[in-house]
Amino acid sequence: MRTRDITDWLLPGITALTVSLAVPAAGAPAGTNSRPNIVFFLIDDLGWADIGCNGSTYFSTPNIDRLAKAGMRFTDAYAACGVCSPTRASILTGKYPARLHLTDWIPGEGNAPGNRLLVPEWQKYLSASEATVSMALNQAGYRTASIGKWHLGGRDSYPDKFGFEVNIGGGHIGHPAAYFWPYEGPTHTVPGLKAEGKEGEYLTDRLTAAAERFIDQNRNQPFFLYFPHYAVHTPLQGKPELVATYRNKTPLGAQTNAVYAAMIESVDESVGRIMRKLETLGLAENTVVIFTSDNGGLWPRSTVNAPLRAGKGHPYEGGIRVPLLIKWPGVTRPGGTVGTPVMSIDFLPTVFELLGAKLPGEIDGVSLMPLLRGQAGSPGRALFWHYPHYWSGGKVRPYGAVRAGDWKLVEWYEDGKVELYNLKTDASETRDLAEAEPERVKELKKRLQDWRKAAGAQMPRERE
Repeated sequence: MRTRDITDWLLPGITALTVSLAVPAAGAPAGTNSRPNIVFFLIDDLGWADIGCNGSTYFSTPNIDRLAKAGMRFTDAYAACGVCSPTRASILTGKYPARLHLTDWIPGEGNAPGNRLLVPEWQKYLSASEATVSMALNQAGYRTASIGKWHLGGRDSYPDKFGFEVNIGGGHIGHPAAYFWPYEGPTHTVPGLKAEGKEGEYLTDRLTAAAERFIDQNRNQPFFLYFPHYAVHTPLQGKPELVATYRNKTPLGAQTNAVYAAMIESVDESVGRIMRKLETLGLAENTVVIFTSDNGGLWPRSTVNAPLRAGKGHPYEGGIRVPLLIKWPGVTRPGGTVGTPVMSIDFLPTVFELLGAKLPGEIDGVSLMPLLRGQAGSPGRALFWHYPHYWSGGKVRPYGAVRAGDWKLVEWYEDGKVELYNLKTDASETRDLAEAEPERVKELKKRLQDWRKAAGAQMPRERE
């Protein structure tokens, strides 16, 4: 299948982007471009409760909290998967991982001898035939960069295959061997960063400097900066001076990991540096800033996701509910809060609405523009998860899940057992209501089964 061209997506009667999205004249001063820039922070393994505006009292995130006050905070935002690669694919394509058949972190764990079920023959890369948000923006005249973690396959699936003109630090690896230069270990190193580094350099800071340069170089034209930090994924390594600060800080809640706290503070500093760069260049009022995570926090090794249950990999809220902040000057209301459930599949259709383009084929997400403008969300919309794998890191077994309104059903594929929770009254998922609500279980289980069939979801199978 050929790579799609932006002309395939333009709405009928539109032969170029509308006048309001016109490219500024050459040499125009910074801040005069009428098309909004987009900065997308994607933090790796950051838990929903790991930032101050979502309730953390131990981790220090003043810049992230400032972004929340300037924009909108989504309380019920979800990653499309409890592990990283599938969620990253969903962000770029607007599709559920089940539809892409990319349902686990790449390359996954395969089939361990003790597992009851065999995992399906899933796709361990993002296909270059997929239409992505980066391709659409690049072909619409945006300068595009991916700076940080990629983790969507080998060289045939690197960022340059998906409309990114700049790729710094992105490759097939899912985490660095080390966060200090030269970022290498016995098995791998962060691509392309060893040659120009120096002793004591910290990866989060290095990537931030690269992002600042990209903004500087493209201040006079619209740009899309996809900034997927490697932090705060393991290995847990923070700058010594920050680690020392947290070791001397009295915890006020369940979060107590000083090294992890130092890593979060470095991410917060990165957010602050980028926001200041936009302000200094006069671009802040013409830049959409999105901040989110690819899955829940690594529990209990790195963080505690309370009041949410469990963590990374799990179908419970601690594994799939993530922070989401969006600042869109002139669109979002400063300090606004949205309780409507949304998901990582919704970013592509949101950007396509910005471009005035029709969606590229079968898309699962919906545009967030109505919510960003303060309008009501999509009534009756359900969100789905499908994880036909085992993950030993979190002792996770294959499952499916659906959230419809306040109700959430989890189905375990090994034995067909189901659990039912009312998230409005029990966000911690401590009271399984499956026996008390048999009709609701029947309804939600059917919705989940019908969705799997429509999405072409691959199921695990019994061992012979």
